[in-house]
Amino acid sequence: MLRLVVLVSGGGSNLADLLERTRDGRVPATIVAVGADQECGGLELARAAGIATFVEPFAQPRAEWSGRIVDQVLAHEPDLTILSGFMRLLAGDAVERLAPNLVNTHPAYLPEFPGAHAVRDALAAGATETGASVIVVDAGVDTGPVLAQVRVPIHPDDDEASLHDRIKPVERDLLAGVVTNWNQES
Repeated sequence: MLRLVVLVSGGGSNLADLLERTRDGRVPATIVAVGADQECGGLELARAAGIATFVEPFAQPRAEWSGRIVDQVLAHEPDLTILSGFMRLLAGDAVERLAPNLVNTHPAYLPEFPGAHAVRDALAAGATETGASVIVVDAGVDTGPVLAQVRVPIHPDDDEASLHDRIKPVERDLLAGVVTNWNQES
């Protein structure tokens, strides 16, 4: 069974979906730990589910903080590490230690709208569509190889919240597919 460590920074809605899919067998994997850069809803969700958790509050220098995060990830011996709503960039050396088994979900059709404000940026650009992507993490900002992506139309009455609400289910389906295929190839 594929062992997953998931890193989060917020409420953990993508984590909740992945946890449900792993528990009911739709995704053949098990989440062995959830880590974060701060106390957050995603950690509470993991604790309630009996999953090991860890917190490494962000601190400078980034390279040392990133190294501590990766040490904690590797202590759980994952086959795959998932950044799902994890709002911090890991330093290049840390990414290399987890590569190529480090993936990220992103609420845009990359390479369009990289970075932390993808949904807002798509709306500000007047785009008529955006999307969701799952990528292999590299040392850049949302520049790694794309594993899966789907277009999502932008409606004329969309605001940031409504658009993000429509992207999230697409992102979750893409992540589930990537994890399932990863498991089949390993």
